[in-house]
Amino acid sequence: MAAEQSSSVGQVAAPALLAPQPALRRIPWLRWAATLLLIAALLIAPMVLSEFRLGLLARFLTYAIVALGLDLIWGYTGILSLGHGVFFGLGAYCTAMYLKLEATAGKMPDFMAWSGVDDMPFWWKPFRYAWFAIPASILIPMLLGAILGYAAFRNRIKGVFFSILSQALALVMVTLFIGQQGYTGGTNGMTNFKTFLGQDLNSDHVGHLLYWVTAVILIGVYFGCRGLVNSKVGKILVAIRDGENRARFIGYDPVAYQTFVYALSAGLAGLAGMLFVMQEGLITPTKMDILMSIKMVLWVAIGGRATLFGAMLGAIVVNSGENLLSEKYPETWSYMLGASFLAVVLFLPQGIVGWVMGIPRSPLWKKFAKSSEATP
Repeated sequence: MAAEQSSSVGQVAAPALLAPQPALRRIPWLRWAATLLLIAALLIAPMVLSEFRLGLLARFLTYAIVALGLDLIWGYTGILSLGHGVFFGLGAYCTAMYLKLEATAGKMPDFMAWSGVDDMPFWWKPFRYAWFAIPASILIPMLLGAILGYAAFRNRIKGVFFSILSQALALVMVTLFIGQQGYTGGTNGMTNFKTFLGQDLNSDHVGHLLYWVTAVILIGVYFGCRGLVNSKVGKILVAIRDGENRARFIGYDPVAYQTFVYALSAGLAGLAGMLFVMQEGLITPTKMDILMSIKMVLWVAIGGRATLFGAMLGAIVVNSGENLLSEKYPETWSYMLGASFLAVVLFLPQGIVGWVMGIPRSPLWKKFAKSSEATP
C-alpha cells in the first residue's frame, strides 16, 4: 500500500508540462513527415536564398543544435539550465583562438599587444593547430559540464536552485572574459578572421560549404538525439525526470545519468559555437551571458519541449522572426516579439509542436472525426 501511495504521489508531482506527448506515439507519421519537410527545406534553401540570407540561416542552424542539447536536459531529464550560453561561448572562443592565430601566422594577436601583454601565454600556443582546437571546442565545454553537473547532482541540487547555479556560472564567466582583456579581447571579443584550414572565410564558396556542413551536422545530431531518447538510456532519463527517488530505489544512479546528459548537452553547445564563429566572424562575451541563455530556453519552450523537432523548429522560427521583424519594424519589433512570446507561453504552454501533436486529442478534433465517420 505504501509503495502504491508513493507511486501515485510521484505521478502527481511530475510537472505536467514536461510529460511526454502521447500523440507522438499515436501519429508517428506526422513527426516523420515534418522531419522530411524540414530536410527538404534545408536542401532547397541554397537555391532560393541570397548569400546574405543563407548565411543567416546557417547561423540559425547552429542555434538549433544548441536547442537540441538543451531539450535533452530540460525536456527529457527535467534539468532547466539558464547558463547554457557559457558552453556555446567556450566552443566559439576555442575555435576563434585558432582562427586568430591562423590570421596572424602564429604570432601574438593584436589585442594582446594593445593590452600590454609581452609574450603569448603558453595555453594559447596549442590552439595554433586545428587538430587541437576543433576537438577542444567540444571537449572543454563537455568537461566543464561534467564537473559542474556531477558536483551539483551529487549534492542533490536541482530545480530552481540548479537554474540559479547555472546563471551564476554565466555571470562569473562573462565577468572573467571581460576582465581578462589581454587574453580574451575583453568586451570587443575576437574578430578579423581570414581563413580556416587555408580557405578564405569571406568567399561565397566557403559560405556555401559551411552551410552544408552545418546542415548535415544538425541532421546528424537530431537523429542521434532521437536514437538516444528512444533507447533504454532515454527511458531512464524520462523516469528520472518524472520521479528521481523512484528511479534511485529501483537501482539506477540518477547522478551518473544526469551528469552524462548534461555533459553531452554542453558538448553540443560547444559544437554549435564552433560552427557559429566560423560563419559570424566574431565572438564576444555577450554570447555567454544570461540573456543569451534565456533566449535558448525560449527557443525550446516555443518550439515544444520533449519533442526534439520542436526545439529545432523553435530556434529557427524565433531567430528568423526576430530578424524579419527588426528589418520591417525597426522601432516596435521588440514589443511584437515579446508579445508573441507571451502568447505562446500563455496559450500554447506545450509549444508549437506540442500543440500540433495534441490536436488529435482535442474535443474539437474528436467531434470533427465523429462527424466525418457518420457521413456516408
